[in-house]
Amino acid sequence: MCEVKIVLKGIEDVRNFVKEVIMLEYEVDLVQGRYVVDAKSVMGIFSLDLLSPITLQAHADNCDAFFARIKSFIVA
Repeated sequence: MCEVKIVLKGIEDVRNFVKEVIMLEYEVDLVQGRYVVDAKSVMGIFSLDLLSPITLQAHADNCDAFFARIKSFIVA
């Protein structure tokens, strides 16, 4: 499993993020506190606090290509 922190600043960010995630064959979750939502679900993402960083958990061994495509959302 690969893990990284992301920030989605608004509706356009969520839309662009989901476009990238939906193409993946493996599962991707977004975790914030005790909430875990499917990263392929726009409605699920909007149930999170978008003002705070969100932990992305990709259930795959190698996520480098995916992380390169979403680098604009990743925070250090």
